[in-house]
Amino acid sequence: MNKFKYYFILLLAGIAMVSCNKGDDDETVVELRDYKEQYLKDNDSIIKYLKTNYIKEVNANYDVVIEKIPSGGTQASIWDQKTYPLKIRKVYNHDVNYEVYYLELRKGTGEAPTNTDKIYASYKGTLLDGTVFDTSYGYGTAFDLFVYTQGAVIDGWGEIFPQFRTGTSTTAANGEITYDNFGAGVMFLPSGLGYFASAQDKIPAYTPIVFSFKLFGLLRLDHDIRINGTTVTADPDGIPDYFEDVNKADNNNGIGYLYDLRDKVRYPNPPAWMVDDTDGDGIADFLDVDDDGDGYTTRFETTKPTDAPVTGISKYYPFDPIPDNPSTPNVDETETYGIPAFGGDYTSPGRLRIHVDKNHHSVK
Repeated sequence: MNKFKYYFILLLAGIAMVSCNKGDDDETVVELRDYKEQYLKDNDSIIKYLKTNYIKEVNANYDVVIEKIPSGGTQASIWDQKTYPLKIRKVYNHDVNYEVYYLELRKGTGEAPTNTDKIYASYKGTLLDGTVFDTSYGYGTAFDLFVYTQGAVIDGWGEIFPQFRTGTSTTAANGEITYDNFGAGVMFLPSGLGYFASAQDKIPAYTPIVFSFKLFGLLRLDHDIRINGTTVTADPDGIPDYFEDVNKADNNNGIGYLYDLRDKVRYPNPPAWMVDDTDGDGIADFLDVDDDGDGYTTRFETTKPTDAPVTGISKYYPFDPIPDNPSTPNVDETETYGIPAFGGDYTSPGRLRIHVDKNHHSVK
């Protein structure tokens, strides 16, 4: 089953009416539901689910079984149980302030993705009545969390996966890879962060959905673009997106999250914590080839001068100093310095690096 959100949903969101043709002379017009009103209904359904279902089992591999509390049953509901934290992620999308519930079965010990990274995860999707509509059967699969990438997942995945971390992996002599210490959880998504009006096989339109999942690995991505009139081309600046998450406001709500706020359908009135735009030009830093708007591209400002006092094999400064990679004993990747601050500082924590310093105008 295709679990990816089709791009026409973005267009539907800005249209008041959608027509469904039954025949040449018989046309039925169906009004697209309001996102805010639908969220209230979905949230009621999700809370009811959390209060009438319980966690029957979480096995050693963090496979979870959720069942309905039988009549007269004394099992603690998902809402009331204390073994696995039931948490809330505040999400702004389609001018709705969502509160998304998720279970943390295990946080994970590795790195946390941003909502623009690619992840490697297993999953199972169900409806609130327990119907399974999709599963990876325990096997990991690669998914792009950036909602504008072709084949990207639904919005809700990008909002919840950054709350978890990857684990560790071991490769056997026969090439088989096993994972441990990975993040595992369950997300309960209102339809506005799922498929909304677009019915999918076993998923009716306007239906809340549940995903249990395990986060095995991730790939950091670099989404910078160059805009020339109406032409947009990829032009990575060498700094992965997660380093360009500059706004950490609102009680850490923004850490690990990057948004293209040019999308006024999804984000018509975004709160301040969603903004990661150093020069205020409307293009978020993770998409902007000139983050500080000083006329010099980020790639230019992070290029090492020919007399740079550094080791390492790269032509560019890394974001932070990096150690040698022990898995490549014949190559020394050590970088003593990271991207310098205006004035030459290469190492102090929290420094303002030259590519986000609006006052930096000198040419190397």
